[in-house]
Amino acid sequence: MPKPFKLADAKIPRLKSDILNLVRSRCSARVPFDPERPVGEEDLRQILEAGSWAPTAHNMQNFEVIVVDDKDLLAELGNIRSEISPIFIRENYEQLSFSREELERKKTGVLATIFLPCWRSPEAKQGNIPESERLSLLKYTMQDAPTVLIVVYDTTKRAPASEGDVLGFISLGCVMQNMWLMASSLGIDCQIMSVFSGKRIEIEVKRVLGVPAHMTVAYACRLGYPLAPPSGYPRVRRDVDDFTHHNAFGVRGLG
Repeated sequence: MPKPFKLADAKIPRLKSDILNLVRSRCSARVPFDPERPVGEEDLRQILEAGSWAPTAHNMQNFEVIVVDDKDLLAELGNIRSEISPIFIRENYEQLSFSREELERKKTGVLATIFLPCWRSPEAKQGNIPESERLSLLKYTMQDAPTVLIVVYDTTKRAPASEGDVLGFISLGCVMQNMWLMASSLGIDCQIMSVFSGKRIEIEVKRVLGVPAHMTVAYACRLGYPLAPPSGYPRVRRDVDDFTHHNAFGVRGLG
């Protein structure tokens, strides 16, 4: 007997297309946000609920999210001194492309022009950047974001039999992706700020926000609306056949 037709069935192809388009359009907003245009509470709730439905190992949901939108607290966080390590400078250099053509050919990495000139100089290849060029304040990363989400997790828990809690870290990444995609669907820009998990910075962030000692900062993300349109940064990805192996490693593609 033929399967009864349901209106929802007719929407499936369009839904798949919409999801893929949303995934493709998601991007990291490395631009200043309007500090006077906060993220609405209803939108914020939807973003956080999307995070709550992320897959986590054994459904442990081992994360908490601190929402910071108080201007005084944002200013206090912004005055925390940050330092980029020579290791980051050196390894970041290896991922740089120095022209749009190079980036489009490689299909991986980032365009060098998004970083400070000293970070893309020949000296950066060895991590030899003067300390003065590696020091800054968090406010230069936060760029006037009206809302910052700080994701923390309990270090006394881990996914069962997960050496190094790899599954737990994967779960935190799923939470990030869910929140990011929901924000994008609402027209809210997002940028992940991994600098918040640096040990020296984390100590200060935990002090300012009263985070218990057994909790660790995984990452933070800034949410908001850009003051000006993005500059059209080129986004590249490998083609499916570039990273797919069919039935055995080395047998490229699906055909």
